[in-house]
Amino acid sequence: MTLTQLRYVAKVAECGSITEAARQLYISQPSLSSAVRELEAELGIVIFNRSARGISLTPDGSEFLSYARQILEQTELVEQRYAHARPSKRLFAISSQHYAFVVNAFVRLLESVEADEYEMTLRESRTYEIIEDVAGYRSELGVLYLSSFNEKVLRKLMRENHLSYTPLFDARPHVFVSTSHPLAGAESVTLAQLDAYPYLCYEQGTHNSLYFSEELLPFESHRKTIVLTDRATLFNLLRGVNGYTISSGVLNSDLNGDDIASVPLETDETMQLGYLTNDRARLSPMAARYLEELRSLVASEGYDVLG
Repeated sequence: MTLTQLRYVAKVAECGSITEAARQLYISQPSLSSAVRELEAELGIVIFNRSARGISLTPDGSEFLSYARQILEQTELVEQRYAHARPSKRLFAISSQHYAFVVNAFVRLLESVEADEYEMTLRESRTYEIIEDVAGYRSELGVLYLSSFNEKVLRKLMRENHLSYTPLFDARPHVFVSTSHPLAGAESVTLAQLDAYPYLCYEQGTHNSLYFSEELLPFESHRKTIVLTDRATLFNLLRGVNGYTISSGVLNSDLNGDDIASVPLETDETMQLGYLTNDRARLSPMAARYLEELRSLVASEGYDVLG
C-alpha cells in the first residue's frame, strides 16, 4: 500500500467517477483502475461498487477511506513542516437543502478565509443525496430539517450510514410569497387561504417519498403544484405567478431580494434545522469555521442555537 494509492482512492471517492478522477490526476483511466484494484486485492476488501451508473463506496470502502484521509492529512503536515512544500489548498464542501441562511454563512466563511488558494463547494441538493454526500465523504456537512413526520425515517437512514445529526434551531413554519401577493401583509395564513395559489416545491428525483420532501406538511394536497429543482427559479416564480412555498421563515434580502415576504403559517407542526456529520471522519478546521459562522448567523436572526 502506497501514499499514491491512498490519494487515488480519495480522489475517486471525491469525484464519484473513475474517468473524472483520472482526468484530475493526469493519469489514464486504465492505470487508475488498475491501481485501485491492486489495493483492493492487497487489503482483501472491495472499496468501490462499480456499475453502469458509476461507482460508490462500499461499507468497507467508507471505513478504509476514513483512515486513508487521516494518513494523507498527516502526510501533508509533515511535508509542509520539513520539506517546505507549498501549503495545500483549503478544501471544504457542504450539501444542503435550499436555505438562504446556509448560503449566507458560506459567504461569510469565504470573506474570512485568508488563503491564496482554496476550493469550496456548496451543493444545494435533494434530501437523499445530502445523506449520500456526507456518508460518501463528498461533503463534510449536510444541512436538512427534521419534523414529526420525517424524523423516524431519516434518523434510520442516518444510523445506517454512520451519520450524526446535530440540531441547530427550531422554527415555526412560514410561507414565502412575493410582496405583491394578496396575502403578503397578513399576520398569518392558513393552507385553505392559499389553496387558490400555485404551490412551489423542490423535486426529489428517484427518492421522491414524502419523507424526503424539503417542504413541511408534504401529505397536504394542493390544487396547483409546480415542481422545481433550484432556488433561483422558485423565487422567480414566487414573483411571477403569485406562488408560495413552505419553509423555515429565514430570509436574506441580499440573496433573495426585498420583494419576498415571509408569513407565519397556522399549523401545529414545527421543523428543526440541523446538520449531519460523518462518524468516521474528523471535521476539518474549515468545516469548524463554517459551523461557527452558521451558529452566529442563526443567533443573529433571533433563534436559540441548540447545538
